[in-house]
Amino acid sequence: MPSDGRHLTERAEEAGRLNERFDGQPATEVLSRFLDTYCGRIALASSMGPEDQVLTDMILKIDRNARIFTIDTGRLFPETYSLIDRTNLHYDIRLDVYFPQHVPLEAYVKQHGVNGFYESVEWRKACCGVRKIEPLMRALSALDVWICGLRREQSVTRTGVQTVEWDAAHGLIKLNPLAHWSETDVWDYLRANGVPYNLLHRQGFPSVGCQPCTRAVQPGEDVRAGRWWWEKPEHRECGLHVD
Repeated sequence: MPSDGRHLTERAEEAGRLNERFDGQPATEVLSRFLDTYCGRIALASSMGPEDQVLTDMILKIDRNARIFTIDTGRLFPETYSLIDRTNLHYDIRLDVYFPQHVPLEAYVKQHGVNGFYESVEWRKACCGVRKIEPLMRALSALDVWICGLRREQSVTRTGVQTVEWDAAHGLIKLNPLAHWSETDVWDYLRANGVPYNLLHRQGFPSVGCQPCTRAVQPGEDVRAGRWWWEKPEHRECGLHVD
């Protein structure tokens, strides 16, 4: 096995040991230890969702200089752009914002059309690849750990989420401090701590992504049922989080 392969194997094993140590521990304790251990090589990848807003609040209470970034796909809701500004003002920070590169985006639109993602899962994932995955790869390139707001109960694609995981697709550790949290836990924290959140959540949008790919959900539906609603549930991931 090449030396780089051994290194990746060792890091994957390290992630397993860290999960055994931290799984089920309080989110603030997990964050505090990782922000200290991986200082300068760790960041929160925020989708501006309620979970990521909880993590933003927790992280900034631990380390005011911690890095937090988000991705502007170019097709977000006005309410999401407003939330970025409100978050910056509330915490007196400036979130790092990454954008798609224009050349591949223009090529995608020329080949598939502005809304070609409705035509097939393949074309939709290609759109996510240009608008989300490539900017994410740039953002993660200098990191050893990325913090995410994944929770097990969010959808059928996330039931196996661990507190600490090895992300083989991106070659780094993924930290999910809220893996065991319920939706009630999230909203209790937001309200108790006065954390800004997307106003669309008041209009039946439990999960908010790109505007053309997100709708409100009906009572009793899965919290991510409004994401890529025209596809089967097992396909409803953009590729940011893959096994």
